Amino acid sequence: MKREFRETLIIGAGAAGLNCALHLPASSDVLVVCKGGLKESDSFLAQGGICVLHDAEDAESYFEDTMRAGHYENDPAAVRCMIAHSRETIDELISFGVRFARGEDGELAYTREGAHSRPRIVFHADCTGKEIASHLLAAASKRPNIELRPNTTMVDLLFAEDGSCIGAAVRGRSGELSLIYAGNTVLATGGVGGLFAHSTNYRILTGDGVGACMAHGVATEHLDYVQIHPTTLYKKGRGRRFLISESVRGEGAHLLNAAGERFVDELLPRDVVTAAIRREMRREGSDHVRLDLSCVRGGEETLKKHFPGIVRRCEKEGYDVLKEPVPVVPAQHYFMGGVKSDLWGRTSAPHLYAVGETCCNGIHGKNRLASNSLLESILFARRAAQDIGAGNRAKGTVAWNLTQKQAAALERERRAWVKRETNHEDE
Repeated sequence: MKREFRETLIIGAGAAGLNCALHLPASSDVLVVCKGGLKESDSFLAQGGICVLHDAEDAESYFEDTMRAGHYENDPAAVRCMIAHSRETIDELISFGVRFARGEDGELAYTREGAHSRPRIVFHADCTGKEIASHLLAAASKRPNIELRPNTTMVDLLFAEDGSCIGAAVRGRSGELSLIYAGNTVLATGGVGGLFAHSTNYRILTGDGVGACMAHGVATEHLDYVQIHPTTLYKKGRGRRFLISESVRGEGAHLLNAAGERFVDELLPRDVVTAAIRREMRREGSDHVRLDLSCVRGGEETLKKHFPGIVRRCEKEGYDVLKEPVPVVPAQHYFMGGVKSDLWGRTSAPHLYAVGETCCNGIHGKNRLASNSLLESILFARRAAQDIGAGNRAKGTVAWNLTQKQAAALERERRAWVKRETNHEDE
């Protein structure tokens, strides 16, 4: 069994895991592992955009929109922290090369989604997540202190007798089991969509980080808070569903029943719109409703400029969005619960952090406000890295010394076992 030591182990290579790695001290030794390929994270699938405080006058309305969407079960301090640091997060992403859409005057363009009282979402066409995650991945790939290791599955977390997390057991592509000892471990394993028959998530996202924490008594919270997205492209059978971004409704698309009638305010929170769709489906005895994209503001020009990926995918499935509504159905989309963490990503176990969709830090409450997820993941991953760098660096800490001692003990056991087996063969 292979053993190795790292100052920081990050499990997950989505936007949260990558941004955490990028903000750790350049002198630290960082290993980022992920279950699939480096681009198989939901961060690459995010379409709509990323929220930002539009201006100083927007602070209270942004706060209220987030709280109302979350049924006021959000942590107000966490929400205000996210809003206060949103602009600097966007500026930093731009410094990494992220190309957000801009108006003719060169200023950032803003769009609106459900439950937002005003446009405050910046975007890159209809593939904002891919634009952000690809630039973070490119930046991390250039850092000499960061190793990226794909196709590596976390089997379990490792803990010392005092309850400190000291790393993880992982299995690589070859099937070999390895023990990675780390002074600090960051869970960024994504959501739970792979557990559902119909989801917008990658199938490999099966709540691994949450499951490991539950097994070891690390605090979790609101595990039943699962968000259903109202509009995914309808298709029979199991598998990942193609998301039709809420931004199209923010730009004027209408939900229609079989008679071609609108039956809900499309800009209500996601859970409310989902409930309305399900009621309409039950009333009609149907397995989907319809989304009319032809009525978006700006018509064909907006669709081709802002939503090219959606237009192409619908065409591939045989639908001309300018001439006919497309069939849509709700599907599992996001996990608001998870490993309980504070505003610095710290969990109830020393030297174990949780960021991104894996964690539950109180931002989203019972129902996430559209486009808050990328902002929350990126911002609080940075804060976790800052906490590690500020005083919880691996070398010299109790957890680091424990990993050294435990590894030495395991090595003695391995040598003793080899010696016994060798003597047995000689007999």
